[in-house]
Amino acid sequence: MDTSIKPNVILNCLPRHLRQFIKPQNYTAYSAIDQAVWRYVMRKNVDFLKKVAHKSYLDGLKLTGISIDSIPNMYGMNRILKDIGWAAVAVDGFIPPNAFMEFQAYNVLVIASDIRQLEHIEYTPAPDIIHEGAGHAPIIANPEYAEYLRRFGEIGCKAISSAKDYELYKAVRHLSIIKEASDSNKDAIASAEKKVDHLQQNMGEPSEMSLIRNLHWWTVEYGLIGTIENPKIYGAGLLSSIGESAWCMTDIVKKHPYNINATYQDFDITKPQPQLFVTPDFAHLSLILEEFANTMSVRKGGLLGIKKLIQSNALGTVELSTGLQISGVFYEVKDNDGQVIYIHTKGKTALAYREKELVGHGTNHYSNGFSSPIGKLKGINIAIEDMSPRDLRAYNIYEEKETTLEFEGGITVSGEIITGKRNLQGKIILISFNNCTVKHNDTILFKPEFGVYEMAVGKTIVSAFSGPADLNSFDLITHKTSSKTIQNKKSKKQLELEKLYQQIRDYRQGINKTISRTKVLEELIENHQNDWLLPIEIFELAFIENETKLCKSILTHLEIVKQNQPQIGRLIDDGLGIIRRKQHTI
Repeated sequence: MDTSIKPNVILNCLPRHLRQFIKPQNYTAYSAIDQAVWRYVMRKNVDFLKKVAHKSYLDGLKLTGISIDSIPNMYGMNRILKDIGWAAVAVDGFIPPNAFMEFQAYNVLVIASDIRQLEHIEYTPAPDIIHEGAGHAPIIANPEYAEYLRRFGEIGCKAISSAKDYELYKAVRHLSIIKEASDSNKDAIASAEKKVDHLQQNMGEPSEMSLIRNLHWWTVEYGLIGTIENPKIYGAGLLSSIGESAWCMTDIVKKHPYNINATYQDFDITKPQPQLFVTPDFAHLSLILEEFANTMSVRKGGLLGIKKLIQSNALGTVELSTGLQISGVFYEVKDNDGQVIYIHTKGKTALAYREKELVGHGTNHYSNGFSSPIGKLKGINIAIEDMSPRDLRAYNIYEEKETTLEFEGGITVSGEIITGKRNLQGKIILISFNNCTVKHNDTILFKPEFGVYEMAVGKTIVSAFSGPADLNSFDLITHKTSSKTIQNKKSKKQLELEKLYQQIRDYRQGINKTISRTKVLEELIENHQNDWLLPIEIFELAFIENETKLCKSILTHLEIVKQNQPQIGRLIDDGLGIIRRKQHTI
């Protein structure tokens, strides 16, 4: 068990290759300013979202134990989430899409544990704990939605990516990091934005992963539910953005019925969305997901599926009609009128049946790749996999027999049969040959001096998907992030401001009631004139305790702040409005 994960029934089921993305939350790293940012967003969200969010959201806040006053501790969340069959782990920003989806398949929420800066309190392109913890976690308390999320992960992690998908992922991750970093210069951000835009405009034919990510975006992240005329919010991106949750309810944002067409609607993660999709209910989400899954190679296989794997240049699997699964990096396919007749992998390859590696047929045995004809024998109506023992003997497919098998499409296999492996139904799935020569017409594909030839048996490819059949067949602990979230060194002035925030937090929590809030305000006005959130925090306490003089001083100061920074005037007014209405609790 990874030392960064506390034992948990659900987390115990995570495979090793997913644990490489997990990092400790390090709760003590959150400053009092971070806690104040969380409080402001949550109070404003709850105040507004109770009118526009799906009812499962507020119910879910209670069920998942997420507090308005404090950033959630992952360990505490897990104690509560396990009661609804889920768990949460902390990660460093964006992780690869396939891994993100696979976590969901294991009923695990991936939570970026960093929190946005005060300057980006309304919206951040980087995933953070407000988005993940306050957005995703509450809504999974709805059983129908939770099952949709799990099923989405199960299907999504099988989606085949293109090489460009991973390049775009790295570029978006880098952009989200530098946009959230306080010391990033405008030129660096502009350059990163230009790269993302260039990649997005030159992706070519969309991959399965890019298409299913669109569905994820327009449902899990930015979904609306109900009617076009009266939609409610359930998407985590909207639930966690105090700016966009209000923006999306206006007529400026176009609302469309959610259907399979959302698959082809791209999005820009760095900007508010100009259109959204409305599902009538959570069950409808699953219907569209299954409709899309029926178009994927994991269900269709065939020539197109193997070509997608070749284009991805990444580890993938094909499953034959016998159930034999071949996992590796595919680089060659031959076909005859659209029918696959030959496949070839490069490098380490493994064979499996029902997601379990065949004994003796792992990557050590196939360190230089694997190749095999696919299809039926020429002039014989019955496929090898469907032959009875009598049929096999009749066609000379028998141990210690010299034979030549001529396949439709021009592949021939000649050699001495050693033995065969069968599946649970008794069908032959693999035949081993000595002194074997494999040809495609006049081109030699395998020579006797190469050693024993293992021929897969299967008339068709019924499935093709990303990743290995057996997770234990390959070393998948290879993740290295191209960039890490930036932890800026804090200035002396920043540390002084954090100390003031901490004093007010200690007062609110009853840790130290001797603190003079008036002196804190005076020091703030003298040394940190542009800060607006701490005065609101102090005003809340003074307002509750009917300290009229202190409230007046704070309001006078905030008017000056608004004059100097008109762009934050609405944030100040909203914060004060919530306090005056005394709506601090769910």
